[in-house]
Amino acid sequence: MVFNDGRQWVRALKKRIARVSLPPAFDSRLALRFVTFVVAPSVVFALIVLLFSAWSLQTTVRQSDQAMRDRQIREVRATIAGVLDELAQTQGGVAIWDPAWEEARKPAPDLDWIEDNVGIWLHHTFGHDSIYILNARNEPLFAMVDGRRSDADSYRKVAADLAPLVDSARGIGPRPSSVHDRLEGHALHPDSTVRTSEYAIHATDLAKIDGRAAAGSVMRMSPSSYWNEAYAGTEPLLVSVRFLNSGLRKSLADFGMIEGARVTGRPDAPGSGTLSLRLESSTGEPIGYFTWRPQMPGRAILQSIRGRVIAAMAAMAVLLALLLAGIGRLMARDAKLIGEISAAHTELQAKEAQANYLALHDSLTGLPNRIAFMDFVDRALSAHHGGEGPAVMLVDLDRFKQVNDTLGHLAGDRLIEQIGERLLSVIPSNGMVARLGGDEFAICLPAGPGGPEAVAIAEAALEQLREPFSIIGSTVHIGGSIGIALAPRQAVARTELLRRADIAMYRAKEQGRDGCRVFSADMDRTMLRRLRIEEDLRKVLTGDEGLYVQFQPQYTAEAGRLAGFEALVRWSHPTLGELAPDAFIPVAEDCGLILPLGMWVLKETCRVARAWPRLGFAVNVSPVQLRAPGFASQVTAAVCEAGVSPVQIELEITETMFLDTDETIRCTLAALRKAGFRLAIDDFGTGFSSLNYLSRFHVDRIKIDRSFVARLGQDVQAGAIIETVISLGQALDVAVIAEGVETSEQKAFLQLAGCNALQGFLFSAAVDERDLPALLESRRPSLAGI
Repeated sequence: MVFNDGRQWVRALKKRIARVSLPPAFDSRLALRFVTFVVAPSVVFALIVLLFSAWSLQTTVRQSDQAMRDRQIREVRATIAGVLDELAQTQGGVAIWDPAWEEARKPAPDLDWIEDNVGIWLHHTFGHDSIYILNARNEPLFAMVDGRRSDADSYRKVAADLAPLVDSARGIGPRPSSVHDRLEGHALHPDSTVRTSEYAIHATDLAKIDGRAAAGSVMRMSPSSYWNEAYAGTEPLLVSVRFLNSGLRKSLADFGMIEGARVTGRPDAPGSGTLSLRLESSTGEPIGYFTWRPQMPGRAILQSIRGRVIAAMAAMAVLLALLLAGIGRLMARDAKLIGEISAAHTELQAKEAQANYLALHDSLTGLPNRIAFMDFVDRALSAHHGGEGPAVMLVDLDRFKQVNDTLGHLAGDRLIEQIGERLLSVIPSNGMVARLGGDEFAICLPAGPGGPEAVAIAEAALEQLREPFSIIGSTVHIGGSIGIALAPRQAVARTELLRRADIAMYRAKEQGRDGCRVFSADMDRTMLRRLRIEEDLRKVLTGDEGLYVQFQPQYTAEAGRLAGFEALVRWSHPTLGELAPDAFIPVAEDCGLILPLGMWVLKETCRVARAWPRLGFAVNVSPVQLRAPGFASQVTAAVCEAGVSPVQIELEITETMFLDTDETIRCTLAALRKAGFRLAIDDFGTGFSSLNYLSRFHVDRIKIDRSFVARLGQDVQAGAIIETVISLGQALDVAVIAEGVETSEQKAFLQLAGCNALQGFLFSAAVDERDLPALLESRRPSLAGI
């Protein structure tokens, strides 16, 4: 006979007892057997189940709480790194900005302008608690504390605390002091992955400032149009402080994981129910302790189910009292309880997995982030054994900033998302695409693809980037520059591999963008040479001797009269010898030195021109100079201060600048023309010559490029082009000058074609200032009408 539960069995037993008359002794034996074989095993089984449930619950609670504590410690460390990153990155928006840099370098800067555009922006937008701007002598020009402008004394109170960071930013002390060091992968703080623009030079670290734990960052202020090198310079410094009791607590509160967070001088006593994390600077200096009350999800679950556990125990007692009738119900209740505990544990595991995912992936694109990419490259290098190793590519987007500025940051985010999807579509399944931050992406191909295959993948990526993007109703066209480094032939360490990929990417941008380059040894040598030229050029512009100007005569083609000179800058380098402009002018344009260099050449030319007021002097102008705010007024002021009329100065501008649609350039050219300067188009015919801009800008002279003159007598087309240019000038009443005249045949052709003026080695090479009187005397020029 089979019974469904204990009560049915008891009822059947009672019926049998009622039907059979048994002696009292038999009844007692039957009860004893019932207790021995039914009740006792049931109680023991119930106790085992209860004890096992309690042990399982306690273990789960302890493991869950420990996992949450470990996770919160990781989040605090990551948030500290994020505070340092954000402080340096938000600084870069104003520190590397032409208007702010120019204002800070003025003898009497406009503090109201600095307050509106630097102080209020950094405080209200990014939560910087204190903002200071220091001059070259590390004296405060501007101070803002808690959103209010303050006097210089407020900085002097914290100057000693900030001195190590100021020295480091100046290139003084044990920290990285040059771009080369930063490229080697040195970090300013172990918890930080601080990465900013390649132009930014800064020192960012935890420090105790005014007796309080804080994140501090000191960044050199520089123009936004060049890549600065970390050297002991004299630029203005932007100093930002964000106290951890405000910035770090807010970041963690936004994340929603930390409660009761505070920064203390010492950890709380054991048993207080709090966690304390020691805060140190990168040099090991103690800053304080970050203390908080950790979440205990295990205990919370235990509290939430305590009532159900008590109810289960009460039910078990009742069921035990009813013998077997309660065993099934108690087991069912215990099974349910174990299921709830298991579900809670599973939920905790799911949340921990989600947190781990967010720590290793970019929140916008879902791609792996910098941390995940670095780990992937390390593992790929470790797994490499002989033959071709992994390839690393750094991808920098071209014209992304223009999209952000014109369509807004939302459009920029949508563009970044689509770019991530397109890059994923061209790499093999075993590779990785990561977003390192901003508009910078990285690709790693771990299976030893070799140079040709890596280049093919890079070209496929560029093809994807060239295709138009549809962004919030607009069609956007961008491009990219990709640098490639291959292991082990070019590097075996991850930091060096990335450094060389970065150099190759820079070379791709330097050579016209929208292309890819594989690193080669000459790039490193070229980079080091550029860095040396840049550093020495900075020194020579501060007063060291070496730069000088030579003057190449220009003669009228018909009468051979001296019409003027073209000013040509030269550099007598102490170790590299005589450097032509092509060797250092591009470096000056890239690193922002072209403005002071161009102004120096102009002033030197004006100093010489003052002695020859009836001769014209031509000065070359860089496109970077034309884009600089206030360039026209600066040139006009410099010429007038030298006692020279603007009419005497001719500004030679490359042809491509006239095609630029930049409103700043158009306004600058119009202002120069209005001030009386003559405008000349240099290298005419090598670009996209157009009647439109010739008539629109009212230029005074066009210069035939020496490449056409050199081909006279060898190439029929060269002669035809020269005759066409001269005819064009005559039709528009614009004078035409030819440069690079070296033979009598070239001179004769140009005279016959109607060219107005000539210059070249046939007449004279460029001469020093001291040789001008002798040159003028030997030629005995007729100055009438010049």
